[in-house]
Amino acid sequence: MLRLAVAGATPLSADEAYYWVWSRALAPGYLDHPPMVALWIAAGTGLAGDGALGVRLLAPLAAAIGSLMLVQAARDLLPGEPAARRRAGLVAAALMNATLLFGIGSVTMTPDTPLLFFWTATIWALGRVQASGRGGWWLAAGAAAGLAGASKYSAVLMLPGLALWLFAFRAHRAWLRRWPPWIALALALALVAPVLAWNAEHDWVSLIKQASRGGQASVLRTVQFQAELIAGQLGLATPIIAVLGAVGVGVSLVRGSRDQPGWVLIAGLSAMPAVVLVLQAVGERVQANWPGIVYPAACIAAAGLGAGWQRWVRPAVVLGLALTFVVWVQAALAPVALPMLLDPTLLRLGGWQALADEVAAAARREGAGFVASDNYGHAALLARLLPADIVVVGLEDRWALFRLPDARPALAGQTGLLLRSARRDDRPDLRDWTALAPAATLDRARNGMTAEAFRLYHGRFRNGGQPAAMMPRPRGDAQR
Repeated sequence: MLRLAVAGATPLSADEAYYWVWSRALAPGYLDHPPMVALWIAAGTGLAGDGALGVRLLAPLAAAIGSLMLVQAARDLLPGEPAARRRAGLVAAALMNATLLFGIGSVTMTPDTPLLFFWTATIWALGRVQASGRGGWWLAAGAAAGLAGASKYSAVLMLPGLALWLFAFRAHRAWLRRWPPWIALALALALVAPVLAWNAEHDWVSLIKQASRGGQASVLRTVQFQAELIAGQLGLATPIIAVLGAVGVGVSLVRGSRDQPGWVLIAGLSAMPAVVLVLQAVGERVQANWPGIVYPAACIAAAGLGAGWQRWVRPAVVLGLALTFVVWVQAALAPVALPMLLDPTLLRLGGWQALADEVAAAARREGAGFVASDNYGHAALLARLLPADIVVVGLEDRWALFRLPDARPALAGQTGLLLRSARRDDRPDLRDWTALAPAATLDRARNGMTAEAFRLYHGRFRNGGQPAAMMPRPRGDAQR
């Protein structure tokens, strides 16, 4: 209930507003990710409206259900007496809920939100397979894995661990002579097939975008990226849980090598993705949220550590929940004026409504018929925050891939405003403008702390060939 309240009280980020636009143009795929986040937002807004709570509605619910799944998965996968396994299940869920990554993810809506849920559901279903020996749980595992793949491409990182768990033990290999795992595989492929079909129809643009990430490796870049990766996990997992999880993953490798099937699955779904991400950080920056897929299995591993490590569980949970609460309060209410270096919520959430008010005033003053942005997130947020009578247009190549009603708005000859971030404002694209000239410089700030500077341009629109789309607007009272 607290998470639902925080989800409804916290302003949307630019990325969340962008994914909300997806939900108004449902498709089997998008340039950036598969479609699951759009489906979740469409379901949430259908139930609770287009406000922040509707956009995020399924996140707190998924966090609650996923926590129960993690409890059961730890009971099924860890060895020991029933009482010890029951406690381990509660410890695993408590540790997971005390991470900042889960605390933030449970009140926001990004592709990581459904990915983490379905990744956890896959572990839960496979734990049920191991504990019960019933073939029907394979179908649940296949469905969960397929839905994870329809959430984010990084779900593919579970495949090596699943294959290791299946082939490493004679009892597991026996399943290959029965129908359940094969039906599960077919189900998973069927759920991912629409995403692949969309990519095929669009020259594999989304897969190529993800596969092309990377950079030229060098010693300094590698040290920098590895340090950022470690620092990010110390922050998002919180320090004590990060250490417990790392030790647990290491122990899972040792115990898995002793032919303990539960530990093999835990190692496969924690250590293997972690190794891939560490190798990726040799030549490319790994975003701090990407290793989130490691957290469920790592928390199970930490819950299976010996008594000497278990004494750190209580302070780890207390510290993690306290930090999460502080972040929630600052994100929703911003009671303390902090510079961006000390307040990560400022960059993503702070000052958007005040900026939109200034843009609206400039549009009235200049007699502009529309406001445009060539940043997808900024265009999406403006569509939610500007008055309903001001047309908002997105100008960017990606909009050609969307099924929005007004894929090419008839704006030729109209006067409009173009908003651009000063941080990335090298030279505006003039294909769709004549007489584009600077109009104002605006700051996005909260409590007197500047998050970002913007430049506002005034010009006349022409159909010059750049993909453009009229942004959808919130329904009912969700506007502003």
